[in-house]
Amino acid sequence: MSQRAPETGIKVIIVGAGFAGLTAAIECHLKGHSVLVLEKFPELKPLGDVISFGPNAGRIMARWANGAVYDKLYPLLHRNKELNFYMWNGEFIVSQPVYPLNREAPSVNGHRGEIHEIIFNYAKELGIEIRLGYRVLEYLEDKERAGVQVNGETIWADVVVGSDGVRSKARELVLGYVDKPKSSGYAIYRAWLDSTPLLHDPLTKHLVESGDTHTGWLGPDVHFLAASVKDGKSFSWVCTHRDEGDIDESWSFPGKIEDALKVIDGWDPIARRIVELTPECVDWKLVYRDPLPTWISKEARTCLVGDAAHPFLPTSIQGASQAMEDGVVLAVCLQLAGKQDVPLAVRAYEKIRYGRVRKAQLLGEETRDMWHKADWNEVKKNPDIIKLKRDDWLFLFDCEKNTYEVWHETVKELNTAGGVENPAQSSAQPPLVNVH
Repeated sequence: MSQRAPETGIKVIIVGAGFAGLTAAIECHLKGHSVLVLEKFPELKPLGDVISFGPNAGRIMARWANGAVYDKLYPLLHRNKELNFYMWNGEFIVSQPVYPLNREAPSVNGHRGEIHEIIFNYAKELGIEIRLGYRVLEYLEDKERAGVQVNGETIWADVVVGSDGVRSKARELVLGYVDKPKSSGYAIYRAWLDSTPLLHDPLTKHLVESGDTHTGWLGPDVHFLAASVKDGKSFSWVCTHRDEGDIDESWSFPGKIEDALKVIDGWDPIARRIVELTPECVDWKLVYRDPLPTWISKEARTCLVGDAAHPFLPTSIQGASQAMEDGVVLAVCLQLAGKQDVPLAVRAYEKIRYGRVRKAQLLGEETRDMWHKADWNEVKKNPDIIKLKRDDWLFLFDCEKNTYEVWHETVKELNTAGGVENPAQSSAQPPLVNVH
């Protein structure tokens, strides 16, 4: 959608300007709602390393501004032809072709900060009000409105969207108690660097000299993924490993290259050389929370999206994609319900999203266990068993189209249940451990 729908009169406050918050803001604006985004950071900088969006999220970006947003993203993106898997000792396992490029629903993989900056600028170009340096201290609501206390004032709207990440303060209002994160037992060393040192080293030259590549090494309870990006000019790697460290208020620290090398001691010299040529890395502790019974408040005037509602394992490769889907579905539900029934829209958003998100989360756990606990004798007999799953139900999904299609049936079910159905109890999916 490139033209804005007629105004609905619905006022939306979105807390957090990450991918979930920006998508919710853009989609709410396009659906005719009035949007205010509050972000605690005083300025947004293009920081971070690699992030991946599946075609289900690429479809959303490709529609913005009649494709103009995707045209800006394309030069920055990872355009490899396959993902090559090796055992930790360097023995080749299998090559997996990438999902076919589709201009209508493309995969979008690249530097987190660069992709975020383009989407942030698009939101500003649309005229969406984004206030930086606004830290929300408290969430408020009654039957008729929801609001936030921030910078010495209270701001009210028809609905408040908590897109404030894995440590969301909005979660306290939704749950009625403080939900503290716990250690998942895993952590990731991760890095982004210029490819020049790898190009000049005979061990790693082949990874960058002929454009973009993607390579994975798998070992007992460890996996190492490396990718060259921007026609081989930039390079990123992540190493997931066991880590029982306690998690408190911070989960990302400057890492030590020597510690990362200890994790892959005895591994393929190529993998080790990548780390040795890296100037610095980040030590990112993966934290988890028990699955939330609900993403919406008692009065259904406040809701959670993205990591605030459902943190994902990185091996799902769907955390950011599902966050974007949240924003689209919420915007459509508000449009269809109208200002007179915002709580119905919020309940419908949760009901439409909950089961799909839980199913996508489960893939992340399956992939991690598939790689970390592999029976290598079985893998040698059938190498395909360690390939990433690329299921059509996940990647070919059009969340916007689906929301319009299921709206009436969803409302009917909610009205039959009195509008208070608990999605965690009604979902047929097994319980999950949510990890970020």
